[in-house]
Amino acid sequence: MESSRRSFIKKTAVASSAVIAAPTIVSASVFGANDRINAAVLGVNGRGKNHIQSLMELENVRVTTLCDPDMNLLKARQKTFKETYDKKVALEQDLRRVFDDKDIDVVSIASPNHWHALSVIWACQAGKDVYVEKPGSHNIWEGRKMIEAAEKYDRIVQHGVQLRSSPAVNEAIQLMRDGYIGRVYMARGLVFRWRPSIGDKGTSPIPPGIDYDLWTGPAEKRPFTENLVHYNWHWHWDYGNGDVGNQGIHETDLCMWGLDVGLPNKITSMGGKFLWDDAKEVPEVLTSVYKYPDEKKIIQFEVRPWCTNAEAGATVGNIFYGDKGILVVDGYDKYTSYLGKDRTPGQSGSDGGKSASGMDRGAGGTTGHFANFIDAVRQRDKSILNGPVETAHLSSGLAHLGNISYRLDRQLTFDPKAEKFVNDAEADKMLKRNYRKGFEVPETV
Repeated sequence: MESSRRSFIKKTAVASSAVIAAPTIVSASVFGANDRINAAVLGVNGRGKNHIQSLMELENVRVTTLCDPDMNLLKARQKTFKETYDKKVALEQDLRRVFDDKDIDVVSIASPNHWHALSVIWACQAGKDVYVEKPGSHNIWEGRKMIEAAEKYDRIVQHGVQLRSSPAVNEAIQLMRDGYIGRVYMARGLVFRWRPSIGDKGTSPIPPGIDYDLWTGPAEKRPFTENLVHYNWHWHWDYGNGDVGNQGIHETDLCMWGLDVGLPNKITSMGGKFLWDDAKEVPEVLTSVYKYPDEKKIIQFEVRPWCTNAEAGATVGNIFYGDKGILVVDGYDKYTSYLGKDRTPGQSGSDGGKSASGMDRGAGGTTGHFANFIDAVRQRDKSILNGPVETAHLSSGLAHLGNISYRLDRQLTFDPKAEKFVNDAEADKMLKRNYRKGFEVPETV
């Protein structure tokens, strides 16, 4: 399974990349098994709470600093931290002060999408190792800059696609590599989440305790509205990427991993808002198709927001199609397979328990993914990462391509090697954003 994962990363990193600068080796802390690693968590409203919990579960790892533009959230998390762990934790609103702190070894990033890439780059430049939530990037261009920064500063960067640390999902990938369902030619990604109307709260004064300038960071600064802060930024283009770039990154990543492909050549995407007249800018329903003519493979991806059916038993997951059967990954940690015309049940598995060969499957999940990250940090070995920085760029990039096709309302042709569209200046403009002064993702990292 490990060789398959590395083969995928090597193939996709080369097949879909422009030439990147040779690494510049910087000094890196070397940790022994008994050395404590100090961590800071950036963004503490949603997934950040899981980051705190998972890091604190690991041996010789200590969360020493919490960072968020909202001091109200910070104080609430500080109180919970003291109650849960009987330890003090420092608070900081400005992530730049976190990067200046020489006592912090690693940072985990759970801020809104528009902050991810710049946070990773700044952290690498400051000599920190990084765990970054999905999607790794807000646009394709800055995803490439993340890879360049990790290489230049020789940092360990793990992407938060925790299903890559699931023993059962790795088992499923290996079955496909071994030809269990034959030649795998198609993958289908499913994101059927209950996403209600968010209404429209209009603009309002900035609440006390929130540094809205810092929250906005690289993005265009709009008048403050509860339509954005703290969760519904997901549904606005300047800050989020819709559900294909939210929940969907787990599934875009698995589609590419299972098919063993990089970024596609042809992209078609359609959808819209059919249910609510609310403040969301992104489509509620989105269907995207990604074609790989040379490999004779295709990805279908669908986002649905409300009442719906399951497909092959899954509402969030992946279906892989081979000429001998199908394999279904349901969620993050289990799979089933069906063989032949009659869909005869085949091999299945889930994390925990025993595999078909009698081996302990163990557990993955967020804590397992963080454990893999910390192991790589201690060993200074990027090769053992389950979700290295290349996956952050590629799986996010697939979502971005679908969104660009949707927003332009037409099929696109893409050159994966150049990471540009073919003779399409209008589409190329959407590979990058305009950055606010003082928060630019640099051309040269």
